Amino acid sequence: MSTFIGRYDAKADAKGRIFLPSNYRKLLPQSEKERVVMQRDIENLCIIFYPEHIWNKRLEDFKSRLDEWNPEDQLLLMQFVSDAEWLDIDSQGRVLISKKHLQNIQVEQNEVVFLGMIDRFALWGKARYEETKMPQTDFAALLKEKMRRKENETKANSEK
Repeated sequence: MSTFIGRYDAKADAKGRIFLPSNYRKLLPQSEKERVVMQRDIENLCIIFYPEHIWNKRLEDFKSRLDEWNPEDQLLLMQFVSDAEWLDIDSQGRVLISKKHLQNIQVEQNEVVFLGMIDRFALWGKARYEETKMPQTDFAALLKEKMRRKENETKANSEK
């Protein structure tokens, strides 16, 4: 499986059109090159883009954890799905992001950044991402901690 990796700076035009990075477009399956699913991230001020098959898998996994007869679960599903929408990719490789969505992720001077997330990718306002991004030393320490924790869990499971 190919993965979405890397960082790509871009600009939104006056209408809100943004070129998806060509490296990302190339990774979309042939049958999914004309649209992606966009969802506002629930924790961060960014937008997540999903290839259709990844979105469908994520949605099925989420839905399987819910009780369709539980009113709270129904509301949770509705809100989860209502924060998503289909975006067409035009013949030049652009998507149209509404001004409302660009404002929500605090895009300044039309500057945005795409970040790969393995099976999906994110769009941030460039300045907002730079403010949010961890300093290198904090990143290194957290990464080491997570990897050691996973390594210890794997070791403990193999000893059982």
